[in-house]
Amino acid sequence: MVLLEFSIYPLDKGESLSAYVARCVEIVHTSGLKYQCHAMGTIIEGEYDQVMEVVRKCFEALQKDCNRIECIMKLDYRKGYQDRISGKVRSIEEKLGHVVQK
Repeated sequence: MVLLEFSIYPLDKGESLSAYVARCVEIVHTSGLKYQCHAMGTIIEGEYDQVMEVVRKCFEALQKDCNRIECIMKLDYRKGYQDRISGKVRSIEEKLGHVVQK
């Protein structure tokens, strides 16, 4: 199973990019994959081809009306493990003895 953290946004649309980010988050949401949004990006969990397909769809959605797009990705693969989006956080919380801020 793969965790993919990414952020994708246009560089030619001014300071406020939330409409473009929302367009991509909707693609992530409709993918059916487990995901988590945070202030600087989105984490999705699935098989390699599934998560890369989501990124491709986001790119194509922005490409329609954006002349310059930046995408930053970080990928973590661990064979035989699932539910790592929350499992990794739970592991840290257990070691700390308290819940971390979300």
